[in-house]
Amino acid sequence: MLQAIANLGGWLLMMGQHDRSESLFYYFRIEDQVPENHLLRFIDRYVSFAFVREKLRASYSETGRPSIDPEVLLRILLLGYLYGITSERKLLEELRMHLAWRWFTGLGFEQEIPHHSTFSKNRHGRFQESNLFQELFERIVEQCIAAGLVEGEQMSVDGSFIMANASHHSRIPREQFTEAAQVNYGARKYLEELEQENGDGESIHQQDKVSTTDPDSTYLTKGNRAAELGYFDNYLIDNESCVIVGVQATAARLSQESAAARDMIDRYCERYRRRPKGVAADNTYGNGEMLQWLDERGITPYIRVKEGPNSPPDLYGIEKFTYVPEENCYLCPAGKPLNYVGINKRNRAHRYYSTVKRCRGCEQKPQCTRGKFRTIAIHTCEAARQKADEVAKTPEFAAALRKRRKVEALFSELKNLIGLRRLRLRRIKYVREQFYLAAVAQNLKRLVRFLNMRVQPAMATA
Repeated sequence: MLQAIANLGGWLLMMGQHDRSESLFYYFRIEDQVPENHLLRFIDRYVSFAFVREKLRASYSETGRPSIDPEVLLRILLLGYLYGITSERKLLEELRMHLAWRWFTGLGFEQEIPHHSTFSKNRHGRFQESNLFQELFERIVEQCIAAGLVEGEQMSVDGSFIMANASHHSRIPREQFTEAAQVNYGARKYLEELEQENGDGESIHQQDKVSTTDPDSTYLTKGNRAAELGYFDNYLIDNESCVIVGVQATAARLSQESAAARDMIDRYCERYRRRPKGVAADNTYGNGEMLQWLDERGITPYIRVKEGPNSPPDLYGIEKFTYVPEENCYLCPAGKPLNYVGINKRNRAHRYYSTVKRCRGCEQKPQCTRGKFRTIAIHTCEAARQKADEVAKTPEFAAALRKRRKVEALFSELKNLIGLRRLRLRRIKYVREQFYLAAVAQNLKRLVRFLNMRVQPAMATA
């Protein structure tokens, strides 16, 4: 018994007990505490942000008190998008405690963390006026191209709905907006900014009802989901590397997606002096104008044609009719003409009509039409639509659609990891800033890992 008690006492004495006493001083280098394989080490090693000072030099006065280094502010903003922290107050709290973040921004323990209001002043002032975020995004894409990460031959395009920082209950009829601005600060500030822009502002999709909280946001319903206010974030990506090479913020309207795709492709060709050979997208982009635009530029569209056939499958199709260019008319299988009557502006199609008299006694009428007479609709971009139909029958089309899913994975990363399921800023010019920074964060991860993987085999060989 005594032996057992003695053994128990020995065990109790051997059990360690941590003393939470705190030292007055600690002597260590932050540099030594950051692992060599840390993401921020890779970014700091391979990417330079020194251009920020030169770009913003004209925005700072030569006299007065020195301001916070704009490169430091940009690095802090990037941390929020790299690690999914959308609140700037929360971001600065984490920066105060995180050693790797302090090392990345160059802020030692003896240096003061910037106040959260500093971000708003710089973002809405110098950063916004100089298009800094677009320049940063395009420089990262240039580095991806120079490193050989981006092939640029086959691309995909898509848009995703991002909720605005506004409630649908804030919508009022457009004609009441000026009156509401007398008591609503957000609406009053919006009208003041429009007056300062003096008609030079961006054209926004016109709606019958406007949100007093975020007048630029668009009310949209899609599928079975409830209608919400928001914007479209449009991506143009390289299929092989999954690098985003184009970003565009638009109103949440399906018609805006094709326009954004054309703008992003044009910008890519102009900025980087390269042109893709093929572009994949869903059938939202399969309108005749988009298909013809791609065809004119020698870009193969891996897109299903949006418009349906001219007639039901059990009736005569357009292939049964013969076009007569001299008279600009079609001859039906019975040899009777269908005359041209003009363009239908609603569906952008040339219309060819027969008459009741011609079709009344025709023996082939049951196989031709269920109406009193036959009509034919030929899209104004019919040649491009026919080419797209032929491309859809090739094996390359199926392969391009499989790779198109990568852009959907990027939107999933945007919402789930970066946390941009709902926007924090309002107005489309500030929404665009969030989209650029999110795309920069996504590209940075792929670029630095690619560069590091390329360096490791060379080091192993040496």
